[in-house]
Amino acid sequence: MLDLAYQLVRGTVPVVAPKLDYVQTWLRVDPLIRVAEATAIAQIAQYPDTPIRMIGHSMGGLIWLEVLNRHPDWWANVQSLVLVASPVGGADLGRILDPLGLGIGIAADLGKNRKPLAETIAAAIPTLVIAGDTDGGSDGTVTVACTQFAYAKFVCLPGLSHADMRNHPLVAAVIREFWLGTAIGESVAVNAMIQKLRNVPGITDGHQRDFIKAKVEIELSDGSTIRTWKNMVGVDHVFVASPSGHCLYAGFVGWLHAPDLEKALVEIKREEPIAQ
Repeated sequence: MLDLAYQLVRGTVPVVAPKLDYVQTWLRVDPLIRVAEATAIAQIAQYPDTPIRMIGHSMGGLIWLEVLNRHPDWWANVQSLVLVASPVGGADLGRILDPLGLGIGIAADLGKNRKPLAETIAAAIPTLVIAGDTDGGSDGTVTVACTQFAYAKFVCLPGLSHADMRNHPLVAAVIREFWLGTAIGESVAVNAMIQKLRNVPGITDGHQRDFIKAKVEIELSDGSTIRTWKNMVGVDHVFVASPSGHCLYAGFVGWLHAPDLEKALVEIKREEPIAQ
């Protein structure tokens, strides 16, 4: 992260990268949040009148969200927040490793959906989201969809992997451009049906690779469809497709929240205009 920071600022600008214990990054996120929080408190005390720019890659972005959630009094002095390849909606790998939400190591923390929190913060602080895409839906580790949320400016960089995103010159270029013209509330347009599905408890934004296996569950009056598929271990997937059949959204729920998804689909059938 220091390599990325030094691409962005001149030598006179204070740059701080909290040192996180490598072993702890595989255990739980709370100790990491405390380290980042303590570092930020110390720097704010030393530079009380200096505007703050926060950047986090992957779990680092989640840590900054949690720190900001604990300190809303800082928000007025935070000039910008940049999340690079951060699984804000919950990493699908985390949900796969901890499907019942039992709190299995770092998987439980990475699988958590922080989009409501992120949207609250982004409505007050200019926020940039940068995602990579190496396979038509993810950077090889984090899905593109789980990085997106309302009120944040979104940029996707095709060809960049999760590791590339840490300090790639293209990432630095996007951040510099954002800093030149930051604005609060540059909302990402979200399809209303996608938003309904994202509100399902326990849902995780998934990859589009299994879209071709899904069958139409609901055909809406505008020609768009909601499709479902259950994988070999019984995990329910749901997709939203455009009238032309292009996949707009992919998500899945663990066994614990399968009834919540079924309930949401029943409600959509009852409340939304359905093709006859």
